Amino acid sequence: MNARATTRPGGRSARVQQSVHQAVRDLEAEVGREALTVPLIAARAGVTPSTVYRRWGDLRELLSDVAVERLRPDAPPADHGGLRADLAAWTVQFAEEMDSTAGRTYIRDALLGDPEQGNAARCSDYAAEQLRAVCVRAAGRGEAVPELEALLDVLVAPLMYRILFRPSDLSQAYTDRLVAAALGRAGSSSGS
Repeated sequence: MNARATTRPGGRSARVQQSVHQAVRDLEAEVGREALTVPLIAARAGVTPSTVYRRWGDLRELLSDVAVERLRPDAPPADHGGLRADLAAWTVQFAEEMDSTAGRTYIRDALLGDPEQGNAARCSDYAAEQLRAVCVRAAGRGEAVPELEALLDVLVAPLMYRILFRPSDLSQAYTDRLVAAALGRAGSSSGS
């Protein structure tokens, strides 16, 4: 993975990224996704096309980078007083956001990027960071918590599969079953 994928740029680089990302979002709303080109985006952002190509390589990689930034959570997960309630609320919110039209588009764009750039891994890291925060908070309350990888396997993986391939039954009853399964695994594997 290169440094661009793991660090946020500062100074002029951050301003370029911000203006190019904003240009993508604005133009997509104005002219539609099919009309997007690197020269059009560059002109709107006030940079040269070579700046965009040098930084992102091609339109697909740029769209992937924009998607990853749009998928970044705005806030830490809410505290609902207990692990089950926190996981239930987070899972419902995650399912709703990712299953929205915008969410599915961002997921697909993130996956279209070059695997070497790590955009898909960054999206996974966002979910892991959110779940880690829930677990740290629960452990601080003395609750037994599942392993992070188990939560990713039992909560996030089935949701992403359904969102991408079988977008049906993403009801709260479904997410509640996932949370129950995740906590059932915690009870059998935590030893607490």
